[in-house]
Amino acid sequence: MNVYEGKNIRNVGIVGHGGSGKTSLVSAILFDTGATNRLGRVDEGNAPTDYDEDEIERKITISAKLAFCEWNKTKINILDTPGFGNFIQEARGALRVADAAIVVVDAVSGVMVQTEKAWAYAEEFHLPRLVVVNRMDRDTASFERSLESIQQALGRMCVPIQVPLGEEKAFRGVADLIQMKAYVYQTDGSGKPSESDIPAGTASAQEYRDKLVEAVAESDETLMEKFFDSGSLTNEEVITGLKKQVAEGKIYPVLYTSATGNIGLQPLLNTIVNLLPDATARGTIAGKDTHDKEVQRKIADSEPFSAFVFKTFSDPFTGRVSLFRVYSGTLTTELQPYNVNKGATERLGSIVLLQGKTQVAVPKIHAGDIAAAAKLKETQTGDTLCDKAHQISYAPVKWIEPVISFAIEPKSRGDEEKISTAIHKLMDEDLGLRYNREPQTKEFLLAGQGQMHVEMAVARLKKRYGVEVLLHPPKVPYRETIKGKADVQGKHKKQSGGHGQYGDCKIRMEPLPRGSDFEFVNEIFGGAIPKNFIPAVEKGIQESRQKGVLAGFPTVDFRVVLYDGSYHDVDSSEMAFKIAGSLAFKKGIKEARPILLEPVMNVEVQGPEDFAGDLMGDLNSRRGRVQGMEVRGHTTIIRAQVPLAEMLNYASDLTSKTGARGSYTMEFSHYDEVPSHLAEKVIANAKAAATGEEVEEE
Repeated sequence: MNVYEGKNIRNVGIVGHGGSGKTSLVSAILFDTGATNRLGRVDEGNAPTDYDEDEIERKITISAKLAFCEWNKTKINILDTPGFGNFIQEARGALRVADAAIVVVDAVSGVMVQTEKAWAYAEEFHLPRLVVVNRMDRDTASFERSLESIQQALGRMCVPIQVPLGEEKAFRGVADLIQMKAYVYQTDGSGKPSESDIPAGTASAQEYRDKLVEAVAESDETLMEKFFDSGSLTNEEVITGLKKQVAEGKIYPVLYTSATGNIGLQPLLNTIVNLLPDATARGTIAGKDTHDKEVQRKIADSEPFSAFVFKTFSDPFTGRVSLFRVYSGTLTTELQPYNVNKGATERLGSIVLLQGKTQVAVPKIHAGDIAAAAKLKETQTGDTLCDKAHQISYAPVKWIEPVISFAIEPKSRGDEEKISTAIHKLMDEDLGLRYNREPQTKEFLLAGQGQMHVEMAVARLKKRYGVEVLLHPPKVPYRETIKGKADVQGKHKKQSGGHGQYGDCKIRMEPLPRGSDFEFVNEIFGGAIPKNFIPAVEKGIQESRQKGVLAGFPTVDFRVVLYDGSYHDVDSSEMAFKIAGSLAFKKGIKEARPILLEPVMNVEVQGPEDFAGDLMGDLNSRRGRVQGMEVRGHTTIIRAQVPLAEMLNYASDLTSKTGARGSYTMEFSHYDEVPSHLAEKVIANAKAAATGEEVEEE
């Protein structure tokens, strides 16, 4: 394998909605460039970048994969990413190290929810983009309809640089609008085109050539003047202007392919090499020095070594593998890189390029290239490796919080310790997972980006580590509070021979605004209670409020004012006043009109506009309060506040209602009062659970 310098490298992320043919496109690229000796197919389970057992079984991409090929003396690093909502965050992580994005759109369905999400990720990283309309050979595939969908959802500066020759089963190639040449393909999947003049019947070719030239001219003053003077631009001027405007994000070229038919791949490869920026084009990369000040590091071999680790995965043969992009300097196996985040020096066994699961060893990596190394002891995703004498750290990608949680318990009692160890290994490679213990409910929660995400994590626990767990819907962390005021006395007096116990306190209780938790105010004067016993009163209240009087949930958002009391010179103690405080709390809470609170979530739902009414109605039926609605292209975005208790099964319901075309995010907003008729059920269930019974839902 040749070792390439950054100026001859293109790093591209392949992104788009699930099912648009991204992995098939990667397979065709690898086959046509000679990187693989057969055209891998997802349906047959032999696509080079979908090699995980779960991916082969479900026929979807689950995690980002790295592959590479060589074309016209240029190395192209390809990041194949998932497009389904549960795993779309992997695309964001991959685009962090890409220099351009190829957004794949289905010629039948057009732009869909995750297409727009992937586009937004590319916007976040300011990446140049190509749009590839794939599956042009499918029934009901349409050039006009797909282009209308793209321009409406992604912008008018998505401009075709090709038009397809035919549609559906008649799709046989593309007409290049720059060179005005046709490339017609065999139907045997060989991917070999023949070049010719554009057929006379291709009426739209000149029309779209004119639109392309006009778009290029509009984005550059010099070319605009030339366009007005002569009425056109030369091919060289179009290419030069297009390359500049693609790099600046002013134009997004649109191309047409059939990955499974192996049609249109060579023009796409030429476009990647000729129009997309090389790995050093951005000039510098921002990082922070040892004093946490921002610095710029030049992307060049002459700079000190630095690299960003963007992904980690577990290989059954080589163990943990770290994928990284070298931003500056060169990396050889003799170098011992320093992990800035962990403060540790790592030892490199070998440097490898990844062709899916196949590893190709190389002696050296230049600035701008992407590679991998196995068995780095301390290094995790998001870490920076560098020259210890010239330290720099790069910002990791911040993953969105999980949208669904499940309570987990081991199938076998002896597996408690194994579960924690195994899940943390999974979390090393899947940053979308979270694992924690809910202190109130005492449950261990496994959270992810959707039900499928969590279920697949559980399946991997069993396959890789032999740990079996049971999933349950999590308990809702309710709270209790008060609506009224109370003025009560808590008195603890006990005489049982020798020293007795005596503590006496008087408190006022009053509600506080939501989110205030608890406030203790000491208004004792004149020594009614000695100062050394006052903290004991607060401690008694603090401990008692953890188990409220209604249903045993923590009591929050109230103030206690300790204003009077009495003590005994001999029998008073900290314990006596702690018990007195507890008694006062329990008495006062009953008089202060206790109520139940529930967590309310900020929910954002995305789905096709056709489903907007159904989605709004469904949120209303879940006691949701719709805050607003926005339309982007054919996608409707609904923002609402919904009680968590109503969202526990929302992921599967949304999938069912929208045919898996909807997605949502959810984060905690605030606590609010539970309606009385529902509060009664919650309280009854909580009391029944304490006695081992279950109250039936109506």
